[in-house]
Amino acid sequence: MDKIKDGWFSELSELWPGQSMSLEVQEVLFNEKSKYQNVLVFKSKTYGNVLVLDGVIQCTDRDEFSYQEMITHLPIFCHPNPRRVLIIGGGDGGVAREVLKHEQVEKVDMCEIDEMVIEVSKKYLPNMACSFDNPRLSLHIQDGFEFMAKHENTYDVIITDSSDPIGPASSLFEKRYYELMKKALKPGGVLCSQGECAWLHLDLISSMQDFCRTLFPTVSYAYTTIPTYPSGQIGFILCSLNPDLKFEEPLRELCGEERTKFNLRYYNAHIHRAAFCLPEFARKVLIDKLPSETNGVDGDVTTK
Repeated sequence: MDKIKDGWFSELSELWPGQSMSLEVQEVLFNEKSKYQNVLVFKSKTYGNVLVLDGVIQCTDRDEFSYQEMITHLPIFCHPNPRRVLIIGGGDGGVAREVLKHEQVEKVDMCEIDEMVIEVSKKYLPNMACSFDNPRLSLHIQDGFEFMAKHENTYDVIITDSSDPIGPASSLFEKRYYELMKKALKPGGVLCSQGECAWLHLDLISSMQDFCRTLFPTVSYAYTTIPTYPSGQIGFILCSLNPDLKFEEPLRELCGEERTKFNLRYYNAHIHRAAFCLPEFARKVLIDKLPSETNGVDGDVTTK
């Protein structure tokens, strides 16, 4: 509650020094400490209900779709036959909602360590937490490391919807976590993880890509825009065991009735391709350092 002063919530963090996102608060709906973190939900004046973990905005009613759709559909539309999917984190339910729009997905395992986040989201973010009773979804309240260690060679797609690399999510940005994901993937499998902001964390993104390239033949960085995340942008680290995969080219595209059924508000095939086009300052760090034969065109960071 010390983040709310004079009716405004301000997001302060060592990960974005010298800047802050602020939202006007109409009503505090929930504020408790779980076993892992502080969980706050408030009704904002212009962004609907807002979920905050340890003082950092995770999602809002107004703009959550850009993140949820992109972290989900970028990897799934790059896999030829995604039947088994694992979600690590994602307790608000947004990624599960998007994954389950794909009819070819037969089973989704979701591993969330903090049960309070799930229960709070069901109550205060029902548009996101709308798929927990789907029969194709199996929910596991446990540590993602422990779960994946018991599920080698199991998944076509793994999606890590984590908070920032401080607190309980810090280990999800380390090489040993990506080594576990590699073992949990089937041949040709794809993973997508929350990859931080190019405006703020370019050195972290670069170091993550470096160790990912020691594990996977194909590695890329893409991004989406979202007003309530730091600097209005969030990225994704994408890796695949398929050396011939081009992340910037979706293998399938929605058309006609599918577009209506998916009810997407941000993702489409054009946005998919554009997400891999990086501004020049990011290109210089993430692409120019690569050998010329691995440099992609139009800003993709796919390596072969």
